[in-house]
Amino acid sequence: LNSLFQAMESEISAAFDSGEPEDILSRAFKLTVTREDICTLQPLGWLNDRIMNFYMGLLVERSKKEGYPAVYAFNTFFYSKLSSTSHKGVKKWTKGVDIFEHDVILVPIHLRIHWTLLVVDLREKTIKYFDSLGQKGDHICKTVLKYLEEESREKRNIELTASEWTLHSMGTEEIPQQSNGNDCGVFVCKFADFISRDKPIIFTPEHMPYFRRKMVWEIIHQQLL
Repeated sequence: LNSLFQAMESEISAAFDSGEPEDILSRAFKLTVTREDICTLQPLGWLNDRIMNFYMGLLVERSKKEGYPAVYAFNTFFYSKLSSTSHKGVKKWTKGVDIFEHDVILVPIHLRIHWTLLVVDLREKTIKYFDSLGQKGDHICKTVLKYLEEESREKRNIELTASEWTLHSMGTEEIPQQSNGNDCGVFVCKFADFISRDKPIIFTPEHMPYFRRKMVWEIIHQQLL
């Protein structure tokens, strides 16, 4: 086990240190991840859209296995487009997909210089907002509920009853909070990881350096540990 761990560690270090920034280290989900992208996973790096979207792709891929809830993930540009254009601006994003056939919908959100996560649980009819800086996202929950109503009406001809839905911004006592200004992207990825396994969120800010290195290996190998 120790030699395996050492091999993984040296592979992670090599991803950061050897080669050119434009070297392609992983390809999947119609995305390419370069060394420059991977380097955002170094300590105190800011995760970029490519890393976030690739990781969401890994979560969706895992959800196809038996025993996992069925997960759909929007990409990181979805919410900003939705909030600026309403449903009509994003209705083509779900062409050929019925998002209501899933159990969980993940919406990673980029608020200028901060990553947060919105989670729709279609089984429970809940929309929850996860922010590792403790800010409320009630308006974001409402925007996404309105989107779901319009998507359901247009794609399935079914009216959602808004009053049956629970919208909730997670409080600072409910979810772990970041202890620096850099880890929000990793928090979003790990919130999504735990939620997409139906597991309670039990990690802490101390886990962040480990999670960053683990994510390097997972992205390179296109496989979640």
